[in-house]
Amino acid sequence: MSVYITDVTAFLPNQPVDNDAIETVLGKVNNLPSRTKKIVLRNNQIQQRYYAIDPSTGRMTHTNAQLTAEAVRQLKPYDGFKAEEIQCLCCGTTSPDLMFPGHALMVMGELALPPLEAVTTSGICLSGMTALKFAYLNVAAGCSRNAVATGSELASSYMRSAFFKVEGDPEADLDKNPIRLFDADFLRWMLSDGAGAVYLTDRPAADRLSLRVEWIEHYAFSGELETCMYGGGAKCAGGRMAGWRQMESIPQDQQRYLYNVRQDIKILDKHIVPTMGRALAMAAAKHKLSAADVDWFLPHYSSAYFRPRFYEGMQKIGFEIPYHKWFTNLALKGNTGSAAIFIILAELVTSGKLQAGQRLLCFIPESGRFAHCFMLLQVVEPGRE
Repeated sequence: MSVYITDVTAFLPNQPVDNDAIETVLGKVNNLPSRTKKIVLRNNQIQQRYYAIDPSTGRMTHTNAQLTAEAVRQLKPYDGFKAEEIQCLCCGTTSPDLMFPGHALMVMGELALPPLEAVTTSGICLSGMTALKFAYLNVAAGCSRNAVATGSELASSYMRSAFFKVEGDPEADLDKNPIRLFDADFLRWMLSDGAGAVYLTDRPAADRLSLRVEWIEHYAFSGELETCMYGGGAKCAGGRMAGWRQMESIPQDQQRYLYNVRQDIKILDKHIVPTMGRALAMAAAKHKLSAADVDWFLPHYSSAYFRPRFYEGMQKIGFEIPYHKWFTNLALKGNTGSAAIFIILAELVTSGKLQAGQRLLCFIPESGRFAHCFMLLQVVEPGRE
């Protein structure tokens, strides 16, 4: 059964925060201005982002569930639509408000929805896509006539100065080796807040362009590679992970960093691009897709630092998509993790650039333990199945 995205929304909290105001909102670590910020921002090329923080008080203005609920409330797939008509709700995030119950149940509570199927997917950037894939398969199988999938992040909550610690010397050799920043306080200048939602159904919209989901492919390389990005634990000798339940196994000097988001930059730089190339090659071969078949490429990458590297990785496997077909809004919307692909897609859909018959290839990488997702969408005329 064909499945169509007939609406996509994005919610970004409060007013945009430019580069000069980041430390005003998040606070200064150890009461000192960062000397690495300018170098990080030069490499990631983010100009502004959004935080669910009141800059005058430093208090959070939204929970993650509230951000997500706002994105869902904005959905208008047809005249008279009400959230109570949703039959399946799938929500993915890196940073839920609670360890349990699941994030989708908390979003459902915010929306005061009647009984329905509610599913939470966890992970990092791919959690939004695993939510979308569950929703897509649910409709395709005929289990429900419609489904809503979301991705959301509240990264600012753990990027505030009170929650952030820097170990070692984060400012050594930064100009010569910018990848070094991934092991320091670069995350404070990278991650931001936002949520997005898509409405999926078994028929195209009657009054607007729809996006037919052709396929979604998700490849993880975690059986081969060690953990790269993590939170709630520490990396031990040999790459073994010790989680928060194993405090006795974590060196005392590491325990104070237990809830910081960490990234092993050595294996990140070594594996993120090659695994992307392998995943794309597998997806393209499976579906007999060539680069010439793609009209728009929607990549989610954490930093403009990776843009040319991913491009080179695509060249190596003979799947080169020229830059004029790339569509991203990282510079003005920031890196919103699992919400990013929804926010990118929402902007493209409302841009007026889409035409019936065009194909959109979405790319979402995740460095947690190296996994990548590709999704192919086709633009469909109003009412045309």
